[in-house]
Amino acid sequence: MTDSQALAPAPSPPHSKAEICYGATFYNISSYGIMEKYETPTVIFGYALPLLELQIILIFVSIVLSHMFLRRIGIPQFVSNMLAGFILGPQLIDLLEYSSDRLSLDVPGNVALEGVARLGLVMFTFLMGVKTNKRAVYKIGKRPITIAVSSLLVTMISGLAFRNFRLDKVDPLYMPLRLAPTERSVIVSAQAVTLLPVITHLIYELKMSNSELGRIAISTAAVSDFLGLITLVCISYVGTYRYASPRIANRDLVALIILVLVIIFIVKPMAQRIVDMTPEGKPVRKVYLYVTILTAIFASIYTSVFNQMYVLGALLVGLAIPDGPPLGSALEARFESLITNIFFPISIALMTMKGDILRALYSFDDISFNIFLLGLTVVVKWTASFVPCLIFCELPTRESVIIATIMNYKGFVDLCFYDVALKRRNFSKATYTVMIVYVLLNAGILPTIVKALYDPKRKYIGYVKRDIMHLKTNSDLKILTCLHKPDNISGAISLLQLLSSPLKNDDKDRGVIAVTALHLVKLAGRTFPMLIPHDKRSKARLLQNSYIQTMMLAFTEFQQENWESTTVSSYTAYSHEDLMDQDICNLALDHLTSMIIVPSGRKWSPDGVYESDDFMIRQVNDSLLNRAPCSIGVLNYRGYNKSKKRKNSTINVGVIFIGGKDDREALSLAKWMGQNSRVCLTVIRFLSGKELDKSKNWDYLVDDEVLNDLKATYSLANNFNYTEKIVNGGPAVATTVRLVAGDNDLMIVGRDHEEYSLDFTGLAQWIELPELGVIGDLLASKDLKTRVSVLVVQQQQQHE
Repeated sequence: MTDSQALAPAPSPPHSKAEICYGATFYNISSYGIMEKYETPTVIFGYALPLLELQIILIFVSIVLSHMFLRRIGIPQFVSNMLAGFILGPQLIDLLEYSSDRLSLDVPGNVALEGVARLGLVMFTFLMGVKTNKRAVYKIGKRPITIAVSSLLVTMISGLAFRNFRLDKVDPLYMPLRLAPTERSVIVSAQAVTLLPVITHLIYELKMSNSELGRIAISTAAVSDFLGLITLVCISYVGTYRYASPRIANRDLVALIILVLVIIFIVKPMAQRIVDMTPEGKPVRKVYLYVTILTAIFASIYTSVFNQMYVLGALLVGLAIPDGPPLGSALEARFESLITNIFFPISIALMTMKGDILRALYSFDDISFNIFLLGLTVVVKWTASFVPCLIFCELPTRESVIIATIMNYKGFVDLCFYDVALKRRNFSKATYTVMIVYVLLNAGILPTIVKALYDPKRKYIGYVKRDIMHLKTNSDLKILTCLHKPDNISGAISLLQLLSSPLKNDDKDRGVIAVTALHLVKLAGRTFPMLIPHDKRSKARLLQNSYIQTMMLAFTEFQQENWESTTVSSYTAYSHEDLMDQDICNLALDHLTSMIIVPSGRKWSPDGVYESDDFMIRQVNDSLLNRAPCSIGVLNYRGYNKSKKRKNSTINVGVIFIGGKDDREALSLAKWMGQNSRVCLTVIRFLSGKELDKSKNWDYLVDDEVLNDLKATYSLANNFNYTEKIVNGGPAVATTVRLVAGDNDLMIVGRDHEEYSLDFTGLAQWIELPELGVIGDLLASKDLKTRVSVLVVQQQQQHE
């Protein structure tokens, strides 16, 4: 067999008379397997399913090979999806040409792949609409409006001003003269508009959704998308009116208005009705999910029939669905993984496959002005976004650059827009190739620039001391306590009760304890986190949530019992697990908190037996320890004995002091507890047998000063004890810690210790919970039989 024969398309499989009906060829979906008569090895690809499977396999092999290298330099997978399309495009493998006539003369070989790709893009756009936080979109201030209007109008006007430039130089063989202005208008319109789903996806990928910049970007994109939608509808109407017929143009406009009205007055109320009918904590019925998906698909078909972008209908339906649980989260949980990991990459790769770099190079003279126009609009739009941010909105220069860069980002919906323009012949194949190459470079470079400029840790830099040790006399002790589950409530309140004590006559000027209770809820079905304060203005439906209600009742009762010395404010934060630490830090900054108290994530039974570890909570704690703007206390709560739960019972609190700033912070917290008459405070200082030059060791001198101050404060108190123990080596440390733990109900220890203090040889190698430090890990061990709780303290870190 010659090479030409090998490359020739395989003959279509034979069709029986039953497969021929009314002149249309019905092709088989799957082959006969081992019973197939193989005329050539490629005859199997004359069937729809084997051909589709081959196409999908080649797409994902190309994506994996591309992403193996690109992920090492931080390039997002979206770029790998596009590169896979170029690999399989005309410049290399040319998969579409290979598959074009495989099925039959009447049915193109890419029809199945086109259907899968279109479904994937429709569903992905729908999910992005569902996950978009409507409150962030609707709460639009002056700044997003100013940025969006300037970005859109200045870019549109500047670009259209050059639309008719050098039209006489257009080669008629490249494009008819009457269509050239349309092509340029489409380029300018696509560049001027910033699309909401694209920016939503970018903000989520960059983990900026809970930042002020992220909210400004999404609000600006919402305004720009709305204005752009109106602009594109007007351009489409004018084009149809001029080149098709006025009747079709009017029909399409009326059809779009009808769709919007149906979504507002029928789809949205029905979706809200589904949410209201679903009992709290119960899943949404599957039939509602399927009906919602079918509604989005039908809306996309509807907009496609009436000459609009087919993803528009899905986006509008998605925006009408209430975000978050129960409906939005159920849609995401059921379809997110399938759409994001399977269908969406196929969609991007297929649209990129249609580009032809060689044709673009051959037509360079004809498209050179389009390239100039593209570059001009990029510069104009960036400037038109940067100037309002800097001058009118008074944002810092770095933040203004970030917003302007984000406003120029292009993504999957832009590819869809270009694909529709190509099908309607508003783009030439060469111009289409230039546009997708631009999207490829844009999607690879712009996120990298934003990552380099955006540093969430910058606002947490500790220029001001926010810890307990450096609190001024008579200052309030501000504590942020975090709750992930109802199980965390009892531990948090038990600890706060030890800190709270009635004000005596001789210390009326003593500061109070200002508690901020933050209930953290893992976000599902919502792209942007929300922080909700609980007060009289809280929504009734929100207050009916059992978790939130339990938290509020518990802390309200705590405040009533300690009304003289304690104030309490409650919040709920809906956030993604990898962004919870940022929400905690933001609230701590706003409230000028001295210490954040978080649960350790280790769960114990009521009998004090180990049950499980919550790795999500541990991951949040680990991130929090690296960036918190104040001190942190990680609480491993096992519960006190039943006899200790009476109000007048004594709680034995022990402090292991080894040395270092974390131990000094732990001692400062214990000093507050010593004011409580229920607390019997014992400080145990661990010393090594080594001789130290105390005069040259600054930390040792500070440690002595802090201990002397504590002993002087409680020298006459009956509820204070101080002891010293000499321990040498890791085994001695472990043994002594276990003995001390048996005498106390709560142990307070520092996370890290100074190198001069003790020898921890061997202990660090067996550490199970690194976030608790060596001593904290010993006290939280599964093997420790004593029911002692432990609070591990880390003093505020000075970030550079």
